[in-house]
This record gives sequence, C-alpha cells and structure tokens, in this order.
Amino acid sequence: MAAQGPSGRDVLRRAIAGQRRGVAIGSVLAVGHQLGEALVPVLIGVVIDDAVAGDDAAALVRWLLVLVAVYVVLALSFRLGVKASERAAELAAHQVRLELVGRVLDPRGGAERGRLPGAVANIATDDAKRVGYIVMVVTVGVSGLAGAAVSAAALLLISVPLGLLVLVGTPVLLWLGHLLSKPLEHRSAAEQEQAANASGVAADLIAGLRVLKGIGACDAAVERYRATSRDSLAATLRAARAEGWQNGVVLALTGGFIALVALVGGRLALSGDITLGELVAAVGLAQFLLTPLQVFAYVNAEFAQARASAARVAEVLAAEPAVVPGDRRLAEPVRGGLRLRGVGLGALAEVDMAVAPGELVGVATTEPAAAEALLRCLGRVEDPEAGVVELDGVPLTGLDPAELRTAVLVAAHDADLFAGTVAENVATGPEPPGPGTGPAMAAAAADEVARALPRGAATEVGEAGRALSGGQRQRVALARALHAGRPVLVVHDPTTAVDVVTEARMAEGLRDYRAGRTTLLVTNSPALLAVADRVVFVDAGRVAAEGPHADLVRDEAAYRTAVLA
Repeated sequence: MAAQGPSGRDVLRRAIAGQRRGVAIGSVLAVGHQLGEALVPVLIGVVIDDAVAGDDAAALVRWLLVLVAVYVVLALSFRLGVKASERAAELAAHQVRLELVGRVLDPRGGAERGRLPGAVANIATDDAKRVGYIVMVVTVGVSGLAGAAVSAAALLLISVPLGLLVLVGTPVLLWLGHLLSKPLEHRSAAEQEQAANASGVAADLIAGLRVLKGIGACDAAVERYRATSRDSLAATLRAARAEGWQNGVVLALTGGFIALVALVGGRLALSGDITLGELVAAVGLAQFLLTPLQVFAYVNAEFAQARASAARVAEVLAAEPAVVPGDRRLAEPVRGGLRLRGVGLGALAEVDMAVAPGELVGVATTEPAAAEALLRCLGRVEDPEAGVVELDGVPLTGLDPAELRTAVLVAAHDADLFAGTVAENVATGPEPPGPGTGPAMAAAAADEVARALPRGAATEVGEAGRALSGGQRQRVALARALHAGRPVLVVHDPTTAVDVVTEARMAEGLRDYRAGRTTLLVTNSPALLAVADRVVFVDAGRVAAEGPHADLVRDEAAYRTAVLA
C-alpha cells in the first residue's frame, strides 16, 4: 500500500499558501495595473464628451493630466507587481525543491525507487519550477478577473445591456477555456515523464562513458539515447500542439465575443442610447477586454501544466518508505557486534553470521547480487525478507535509520565523490576528533593521489570526481569512509581499479587504521581478504565456509574459484 502523502492539488495549494504575502502584494499591484488600463478608455471617452465636444481647453488639459497620472500609476503597479510575483514564484519553487530533496535524502529511503537519478533531478528542477510558477499565475489570474470586473462595471454605467453581456459572457468563456485545457494537462504530464526519462538515460550514459568506451558500446548507447530523445520530442510536440490548439480556439472565441460587444455598443450609439464619447469608451473597453480574456486562456494552460507537474512532485513526496523507523535505541556505547540470523533478501537465503566487536571480517561471495543484498541489509536501505540483523543485540529494524547510520557506515563500491577538493571530499561531514585527514588518506593511499595533483589535496576533483582516474577516486572514497570514524565500517570492493602494489598498501593501511573497530570487507580481492581476521564465504546465498583466507584457499575449491579465478 502506498504511503499517505500529499496529492497534486495539495502541492499546488501549499505552494500558494506558503507565499501568501507575495501573492497578496502581487495581486494588489496587478489589480491596480488593470484598474489603470481599464480607466484609460473611460477617461478618453470623458475627454471627448467633456473637453473636445464642449471645446473646453482647460478641461482638456485637466483630463490629460489625469491620464498621465493614471499611466504613471499603472506602469509602477505593473513593474512592482511583476517583481513581487516573480520573487514569490521563485521562493515557492525553492520550497518545493527543498521538500523534494528532503524526501530523497530521508534515511527511510524509497523516494527514488523505480526512477532513474536523472528523472528525480528533472522533477526537482523543471516540475518544481512549474509548480512554483503557479504563484505568478494566480496573481495574473487575479489581475485578469479585476480587469474583466472593472470593464463590466464601466460598461454597466455606460449601458446595462453592454455590462450584462460582459458579465454573462466572461464566465462562459472561462468554463470553455477550462474544458479545453484538459487535453493539454494529460499531454503535459506525458511530456514531463518522457523528458525526465531522457534526462535519466543521459545521466546514466555520462556516468558510464568510460565503461562504454572500454567495451565498445558507445554506438548502442547513443542509439538508445536517440530513441529516448525521439520519444521525448514526440511528447513535447504533442503537448505543444495541444497548447496551440487550445490557444487558437480560445482566441477565436474571445475575438468573437469582443466583436459582439462592439456590435452591440455600435447599435446603441446609432440609436442615441449612448454618446459618442461613451461609444469610444465602450469600444476601447471591448478591446481592453481582449487582454483579461487572453489572460484567462493563459492561466488555464499554465494551471493544466502545473497540475501535471504537481502530480509528479506528489508521487515522490508520497513515495512509500523502504524501511520504517523503530523505537529502539543504540547500545551505549556502541561496541560494534554484528549478528545475522537466518537473513534472506534477494540472493541471500538464511545467512547466519556473527562478527565480534573490533573484528576485521572478510565476506566473499560467488554472486555479486548476494553482496549487494548484504550491503542493503547492513545499511538498512532495505529490511530482510526473512531473519534479523542485530547490532550489539538490537535488531536493526528496531532502530531509526538515521541513528543507525551514526554507528554503521556502508561504503558502496560505486560511491561518487562530490564537486570540491580532495581534502573536502575526505573530510565530508562533521570532523571527528583527531589529527585531521592525513592518517585516513595515508591508510587509503590517497596521499599518493594528492602528491600527484597540481595543488595537492586542494585540487578540485570535478563533478562526481571525474577529474581523477578510477583508481584515484576509489582511494579518495576509501579515505573518506575511514575518516568518518564509525564504530562499524562495511566496505565493498574498494580496490577494483588500482594496481596490485597499491592494493596491498591499501589493505595493510585499512587493517591498521581500523584496529579495534568492527570492519567488514565485502570483496573477492585476495589482498584484502588476506588481512582479515577471518573470511565468511557465501555460496548460493548461504554461508558455505568460514576461516582464515589461506585455509579457505587450501580447503575450499569453490572459494578458490571465486577469489583466485
């Protein structure tokens, strides 16, 4: 069952409610602008009747000064209103992004399930921006309603039939515009979904570009992206056609309505029911009505697209957590004793294993999926389907994932570096007490990396560390994991991209640095397994053997195949 969370409408309501002050200021100023715009044709009609027809120069100057004042007010109102509305829209989008990032980083996980990383990034950028922009749309909609209301009131004063025509016709046009926005909403949702998928595929290709080149799969990868991009383009064109069709139909309906207002006003002038100035004012107001009615079409289109984006945002915010926090607390102090009892998850089946506090244990597997499942259990990214994992006798399912990760660090094989310097990557997070990052870097052979770089540890590593080689990235990532100083450290394949000499140094450094603290090395590297106190061998999802690395190599044929082949 999906977790209870906000709906798309809730997301939109919260975005607007969170910027009430900005919406209010922008709306008031927008209304002032529309009032000024609507007054212009009315004042021109007054000038014609009061000054031109009466040949009164003083009245002409007086009314022209009034017109100038109205223009100044409406210009200032427009400028300040747009500024306030744009600021509120950006703040609303920022708030939506913060909520999304908070949900994605939630220790309970689950937000990214079923989505590529690029797709989540697309939701946090494009969709969040569209949701935030709804604040601007609301102020524009309020200004349109104000313009239509003022025009209707002025026309009622000039002629009751003209005013009633506007009052009745405007709601009908609004209703038709809402109906016409439905296809756009559906196609906009499809457009955003395809765009997110294309972003996700592109991010995957960029992250794996070196691997693709190595295996000669660049052409196949490019073709895959082209197909995804074509699908995204097709969805965008369908949404654009829907928007163009809606705008065209609404514009035609609006033009017909304005022509009807002008026709009725002309007949009233011919019959003598209104003066020449009133006719000019009525025609001017009818032309001015085109703007608020176009605003209504714009508002409907933007709301349609915002609803689609808000639904996608809501899906992430309402995603079911991968794990549920418990009400138990970590043992004080954390000694680091681990126990797996009949653990089953994915490729793991009834794994029983115990790790004493301070022990360095290697875990070798015949199936990479079994190693991945073990890492997910120990880091509580997922809970076991069967059995239990305990830390110092406390089941992990009884702990809050955030609290657990203050004691247990799972350093994944594919952990990325962050943009910044080598030193900043190693010292990520609160600085533990001690002599700084030097010992951790030395233990991971990352000090050699720093010496080879132009500015040493102050050298920028680039996005995701791509300015470094694969082996250099692994050494910096291991140094980061060591420097974190957790009571329990689980390291997965930290030396796959380094040479054998460096690997041996890293193995020795890791053993010495973690002396007295619980460490699991999930790897099939003989160099790493050789420094472990003992090795647990997992075959076909179960513990098949355990003991010192040398004994297992001698006695277990399956183990020899797994780690030496």
